[in-house]
Amino acid sequence: MRESVDDFGQHLARIDNRSAQTVRGYLVDVVSLLDHAADSGATTLAEIDIAMLRSWLAARMRQGAARTSQARRAAAVRAFTAWARRTGRTPTDPGAHLVSPKAHRPLPTVLRADQAAALVGGHAPSGEQDDETLRDRAVLELLYATGVRVSELCGLDQADLDEARRVVRVFGKGAKERAVPYGLPAQKALDDYRRHARPSLANPSSGDALFLGVKGGRLQPTVVRRIVDAAARAAGLPHTKPHDLRHSAATHLLDGGADLRAVQDLLGHASLSSTQIYTHVSTERLRAAFKQAHPRA
Repeated sequence: MRESVDDFGQHLARIDNRSAQTVRGYLVDVVSLLDHAADSGATTLAEIDIAMLRSWLAARMRQGAARTSQARRAAAVRAFTAWARRTGRTPTDPGAHLVSPKAHRPLPTVLRADQAAALVGGHAPSGEQDDETLRDRAVLELLYATGVRVSELCGLDQADLDEARRVVRVFGKGAKERAVPYGLPAQKALDDYRRHARPSLANPSSGDALFLGVKGGRLQPTVVRRIVDAAARAAGLPHTKPHDLRHSAATHLLDGGADLRAVQDLLGHASLSSTQIYTHVSTERLRAAFKQAHPRA
């Protein structure tokens, strides 16, 4: 069974092209299942049946596991048992019959348009600015303009920018490529950063990375999170994460009349259901505005 775990991990990384984080998460869940199976007396994968899968999930639930964690565990073992069946390691696929609890999806944190403008505009040019300030402004503008994930932003190279069309090439989850447009404020911030700040931050090891840290290496997600949080505090806003800017960008696009499919493509969502949550956000905002403004609300 240990060998099967190793082979499954290689399949996830090389064939399914899953991220390293997803591979680690899936393998942790699979190892937990196999430990449970061994404790139940199983010695081969073929002895794992639907009853054992359910008892494993029930044991995790008794330990206080959240519904979202249970849904992730169920997805991991379904992928594992399907793979085991395809590769001839088991005669059947018990995971095909496993129904996981539906994960509760709270509405994402969304800034109002004026709050987003205050957060991003807090780094507007005003006289001389240092290299980090110019970089931080470009980071904030591009995050909000495109709604890219923080990992996608940090992975950008200068060659990914098409300045003539104001489009950035983004490599998302599963190494899927998409083109995302950005507006004039982001273009101006990028121009200022690339002309005045990046040359000062760069060193021979910087390569073509678009955003650089103070030591010349590629900017890291932890630094981007600090940049966003600092900008939020400066604007008098509560703690804000880069992903909140992604949520805000998507919601504001839909509020402005953008097509749901277009927003799906811009965000790089594999499933439309991932994008539809923003329609609920917009509905809640509309309901709140009605309640506040309508005399008979």
